[in-house]
Amino acid sequence: MCGRTLFDFTGGWGGTHTMDVPVVVVTHEIPTDWVKAHPDAPFHFVTDGVKVAIAKAQTIAGERTVSVTAGTIARQCLELGLLDAVAVDLVPVVMGRGRPYFGELALADVPLGDPTVCIQGDRVTHLMFPVTERTSEGPG
Repeated sequence: MCGRTLFDFTGGWGGTHTMDVPVVVVTHEIPTDWVKAHPDAPFHFVTDGVKVAIAKAQTIAGERTVSVTAGTIARQCLELGLLDAVAVDLVPVVMGRGRPYFGELALADVPLGDPTVCIQGDRVTHLMFPVTERTSEGPG
């Protein structure tokens, strides 16, 4: 699942996501020209917010895992208590500028548990942290 900003930035991955999976895109406006140009693309556009998008993604995924991209959409899901875990790919670069991973949360701190996955790669460490508390609005 991703937001319209990432979808537009990637050009909709040319109609096929790099992981060859269906994609749910949260948007205010469906890109009708793109949809017409890619009639067989497994992309689903949701204009009713992240709760509806998560439900759509879960229906499509069945028993498989639903992944949410970082940024605004992940922040909204975290605030609504819709995330089970947060994945972080730690790269050894100190940036002078950039964007916060989630942006500014409308919540107080969100506790995460100890990493359940820690994979060291070439100049990257992949970490997976369970979300240990839910907001009152979300499931759990």
